[in-house]
Amino acid sequence: MDLKTKLKSLPKKPGVYLMKDPKGRVIYVGKAKSLRNRVRAYFLNGTFAHPKSQALIKKIRGFDILVTDSEMEALILESNLVKEYKPKYNVNLKDDKRYPYLKVTVDEKFPKILVVRRVQKDKAKYFGPYTNVGGMRQTLRLLRRIFPVRSCNITLPSKKKQKLCLDYHIKRCQGPCVGLVSQKDYFNMIKDVILFLSGKNSLLLKQLKRKMEELAKKEIFEEAARVRDQMKALESVMQNQMVVETKDTNRDIIGFARDKKDVSCITLQVREGVLIGRQQFYLTATKDSGNEEILSNFLRRYYMHSPLIPEEVIMPFEPNDKKILEIWLSEKREGKVLLFVPQRGKKLKLLKMAQNNALLLLQELLLQKAETKKRVPEAVARLKKDLYLDTFPKKICAFDISNLGQSDAVGSLVFFVDGKPKKSEYRRFKIKTVEGQNDFAMICEVVTRYFKKLIEGEKKFPDLVLIDGGKGQLSSALSALSSLGIKDQQIVGLAKRLDEVFLPGQKDSLMIKKDSPSLKLLQRIRDEAHRFAISYHRVLRKKRTLKSELDLIKGIGKKRKKALLLKFGSVKRIKQASYNELLKVEGISKNVAETVYNYFYKK
Repeated sequence: MDLKTKLKSLPKKPGVYLMKDPKGRVIYVGKAKSLRNRVRAYFLNGTFAHPKSQALIKKIRGFDILVTDSEMEALILESNLVKEYKPKYNVNLKDDKRYPYLKVTVDEKFPKILVVRRVQKDKAKYFGPYTNVGGMRQTLRLLRRIFPVRSCNITLPSKKKQKLCLDYHIKRCQGPCVGLVSQKDYFNMIKDVILFLSGKNSLLLKQLKRKMEELAKKEIFEEAARVRDQMKALESVMQNQMVVETKDTNRDIIGFARDKKDVSCITLQVREGVLIGRQQFYLTATKDSGNEEILSNFLRRYYMHSPLIPEEVIMPFEPNDKKILEIWLSEKREGKVLLFVPQRGKKLKLLKMAQNNALLLLQELLLQKAETKKRVPEAVARLKKDLYLDTFPKKICAFDISNLGQSDAVGSLVFFVDGKPKKSEYRRFKIKTVEGQNDFAMICEVVTRYFKKLIEGEKKFPDLVLIDGGKGQLSSALSALSSLGIKDQQIVGLAKRLDEVFLPGQKDSLMIKKDSPSLKLLQRIRDEAHRFAISYHRVLRKKRTLKSELDLIKGIGKKRKKALLLKFGSVKRIKQASYNELLKVEGISKNVAETVYNYFYKK
């Protein structure tokens, strides 16, 4: 179905649209209350004035849609698809790693606590995500010290006879594997674990106190003492937590800081008036993305799998789709959730604290990025040492020649920065001045043409030039540089046979250890230049073969050749076509069809 037909058939229903580039890649995912109105707007001139939208529109060549029952479903589906495709024009979390969660397997008869990286659609309870893995491990150790939850992977109850493990003897497990605790009592303890992980420590403390008093009345003193110890451990935790409010309110405070494409978000978690944790995230956004759009995307990603939704979410400014986000969060929480921007009082102080933390986090990220840019990769540093170079070869270009016959000789140039290919700098050359198979002259031509363009464009030279070949090829490249008046360019040759490295002005080759990262880098660059040259040679040869077959037929010009290829797809199928089939092609007369048929029939 062509684009115009698809636009006409768009439904007036809510859903998600996936915009695609010429290669069929998803470059943007968006949601809409009415797919018909929203998607059609992309193809109407002047509808979107935002620079980001204008840049996106230029690259759109197609789209897919997914219809949903409500705008709410579209909101959730959009977040899931952005996470899956990571489109260029959407806001994305900076790293691909999955932050860990604590999973309480309440779907088991004797639940356990696991550290997992994926939230599954099961009956278990999940807590997280924890961006500070060290803090999560500390929480888990504390939890196991207060509550004797089993840590084994045995499926309980088990038909096999089990032995008590060390955890039981050090009072870190109640021995459910041998029936020393009932399922009811064990599950009551798991309820306390869930309260602890939910940050409801005050409620948990009241329940433990009530339980201790009941046990004391029944004169079960040993068990009462164990509950008393749990209370003491819990009270010590609560004393170390920062009390920010007197009210028992649950809220998240979102801090936001941005520098161009880099964004940091911090979530301060307040439970029952106590600051219990901080989660931090890095995001990437396009330069033209609005802060409101970024915040909206972050909130959806953050609360998508969060098992704990607070009553209030405080933020520095209102996100896009505030109303629908409130409805979605309220449905997840099964209670009202309010998103708002404070103007004064304690809530504004908390927001300022979150904002300061987000800014510090962003500065840390930018500093880390700056240091990474300065850092020289090991292979590049070793290359400087092994080749006795004056400077670090951070930018390396490599030349190769593909010359398999008397025609279609080509040259290639590949470009590497910090040991990684930069394909936007790759170049292909048709050999113009050399006849026959003369690799030396071809290298000379290609190097001359490339550096001449650099000089004319006043562009910087690469730190190192790599020539695929031995002494002869290296001498030809040096001759080309000399003819342009270039004297100080660092250049080496790498011969295929023994991977010998040749340096200018040295008679003998330089042998680098086979396992050296510097030699492996040179080999990788050389092989990439060879691959690039061969691929170009094949393209030209294919074009020449195709051209010679059809252009030799009298009466076949560009238009008729195009019509034949569109109809049959290849020269091979044109050869196999009957006279009547040829006659059906637009623009092909009886005489021309007869000429084409007779030409291939005789051959």
